[in-house]
Amino acid sequence: MTRSGAGPTLVLVLAVAVLVGCGVILLLERSLTRILLGVVMLGNGVNLLILLGGRAGGAPVVGTGPVERMSDPLPQAMVLTSIVITFGFTAFLLAVAYRSWYLSGDDEVPDDLEDRQIIGRAERNEVGAVDRGGEGPNGDPEQVDPEPARRRLRRGGDS
Repeated sequence: MTRSGAGPTLVLVLAVAVLVGCGVILLLERSLTRILLGVVMLGNGVNLLILLGGRAGGAPVVGTGPVERMSDPLPQAMVLTSIVITFGFTAFLLAVAYRSWYLSGDDEVPDDLEDRQIIGRAERNEVGAVDRGGEGPNGDPEQVDPEPARRRLRRGGDS
């Protein structure tokens, strides 16, 4: 925060941007170790962003000073909760990465069998499902009308 308490400095905003940006980039990797580091960096960036949203000042303890000079306790409580949640999620990802490394000798996330089948169908330009009604993609009411069937029945529309 600035000395006058007017708001966050450019350095803190850039730190948030770098932490969140690097965290998102690491989340998109295939290695569970990099995903774990991405979760930690993203969590720290979001925690810093939440803290920047609060008012700077003295300790928010009643009786230690005037109320208008106290910092906002809500962002501090939210960050504390976020730290606990991030720690639990990090422990879970660390256990998954260790188990993957223990079983396969690598912590890279493999492709799913269904993903490979979908990629193969896309390369061969196949249709995923057969149109059994014979009306074609433009005449198919499920594809044209996005409204759920329950609402149509409650309104008394066609069924």
